[in-house]
Amino acid sequence: MANATPLPLYAIGLGSNRRHARFGDPRRVLLAALAALESDDIEPVDASPIIASDPVGPSRRRYANAVALVASPLSPPEMLDRLQTIEAAFGRRTGQRWSARTLDLDILLWSGGAWSDGALTIPHPAMATRAFVLGPLRAVAPGWPHPLLGRTVRQLAAQLVRAKPVDRSASAH
Repeated sequence: MANATPLPLYAIGLGSNRRHARFGDPRRVLLAALAALESDDIEPVDASPIIASDPVGPSRRRYANAVALVASPLSPPEMLDRLQTIEAAFGRRTGQRWSARTLDLDILLWSGGAWSDGALTIPHPAMATRAFVLGPLRAVAPGWPHPLLGRTVRQLAAQLVRAKPVDRSASAH
């Protein structure tokens, strides 16, 4: 029985900057999370290399970050629910934004385009400004177009690292 329509694709961002009692350091937490994503209705397609990045916000611990591409018939709200269930299983506590966390899973992109329902916004609102997202994402989906910005992941990543022009009229003091 051949399925005529391919399953929707999701790009999932993974991050960790706290050890886990069972899995160990943040890199190993991400490897365990990649394994936890795989289920009857979530099929892994590809995963980026794991990179180290500086924290955003008050946390002092460096992060391990990666991106997984998965195929799934789940709707965006169902996928969000699944990701939150996995985060909870890894001991994620809700609370302070940008605090140290064992596991953070975010839906970055969905092959269905843009989605917004109050609880979830796809594409992830901050992804285009974060090198720790765009670097790993470029490794697995360089040609994926951002549904709102009309640029590919590769173009967004290049734009982020390109040197900014110096404002000659700005005062030195």
